[in-house]
Amino acid sequence: MKALLAILLCLTLVSCYNNERNCADFKTGEYKFNYIVDGVEKTARFIRTDSLSINYYDGKVDSSSVRWINDCEFILKTLNPKSNAEKDPLHMKILSTDGTSSYSFEYKLTVKKPNRPLRVEKGVAYRIK
Repeated sequence: MKALLAILLCLTLVSCYNNERNCADFKTGEYKFNYIVDGVEKTARFIRTDSLSINYYDGKVDSSSVRWINDCEFILKTLNPKSNAEKDPLHMKILSTDGTSSYSFEYKLTVKKPNRPLRVEKGVAYRIK
């Protein structure tokens, strides 16, 4: 009985923990993040304003419109898509923040494709400026 009470107390304390989410601090700025393509880790950077995101990766520059849903979620839509895959908007969500230096995020397509599993990718963005 004491063990059950101890477990319930621990679960109660753990369930009260909330991630820090000061998302408004990360609406604009310059950031970098690491990603993996074919087993090779690469670094990309982006500059985001209230309505625009300019992405620099693999020697390419790409721009997307930004539409904020709330302080922690926004939709990215490529301005000049070069393929059908680039036409699909992404739903971005800030999961937690670490002071003013970084935030963890997840992203997925805004609309699930028929007969395909919905992929949710996660990452961490680090503030440069």
